[in-house]
Amino acid sequence: MPTITRIANALLSIDVSALGAEMQSAATKDGTNWLWNGDAAFWTGRSPVLFPIVGKAPDDTLLIDGTSYAMAQHGFARRREFTLDTASETACRYTLDASDETRAVYPFEFRLTVEHSLDGPALTVAATVENRGPDPMPFGLGFHPAFLWPLPGAAGKAHTVVLDNGAEPERQPLENGLLSRERTPSPFRNGRITLAQNLFDQDALVFPEGAGNGLRFEAENGPSLKFHFENLPNLALWTKPGAPFLCIEPWHGTAAVFGASRALKDRPYTTTLEAGESRRFAFTVTFPV
Repeated sequence: MPTITRIANALLSIDVSALGAEMQSAATKDGTNWLWNGDAAFWTGRSPVLFPIVGKAPDDTLLIDGTSYAMAQHGFARRREFTLDTASETACRYTLDASDETRAVYPFEFRLTVEHSLDGPALTVAATVENRGPDPMPFGLGFHPAFLWPLPGAAGKAHTVVLDNGAEPERQPLENGLLSRERTPSPFRNGRITLAQNLFDQDALVFPEGAGNGLRFEAENGPSLKFHFENLPNLALWTKPGAPFLCIEPWHGTAAVFGASRALKDRPYTTTLEAGESRRFAFTVTFPV
């Protein structure tokens, strides 16, 4: 079984697995766990880190410098064992380095560092990608945390997602997991969407631009989770039909566009690092305590 690292303070307790550097639970001081439990009847993920792509590639194949490489949806990092680098009472940092296995599907010398840290009622999950090789390195990076829906103690209440910027970002539908070339009007009204299962009948709600750097996931007259995003311009909301969770997914990079280029460098919002460069991406969630 993968190693589990627990970090905690007076308000929060977080468990992180070495497999994928994936958060396994997020409990407040009263013992309430706000994170989805990974029930295989719906979805085994809990809070995967997506790298080196977000979403699908056509036929699960990427083109890198003209060569085809097999790449499953959301990349390989979530299925790899990370190394525990450092751990304290309130923070832990895991790393994943390029290996013969990763080079076979992604021919770059990378280091991916994932750190979970606590500050009062707030948890920050940060990922730093480093290019440790000589060639320009394209990639996508995203987070995929799943929180209980309904929120604990809020069964039967209306749940909403409220954007801090009050915007009404256009949606870009998915076609067989790839982004449609067309966009549709926003389901947000004045920055607010009331959640319903049928919103997800056609897969995730993807908002490539305009969702801003923060939002709230909250129940009417009930608990609220507050989110802030750093260097993550894309947003998706997703659940499996009938499943009791909501994924709030901030990304830098999206699925490929249906019928467009298969090249990794041409995917929307791809980041390319030159030799020696690094880039940080993070989200913070503040829990009700």
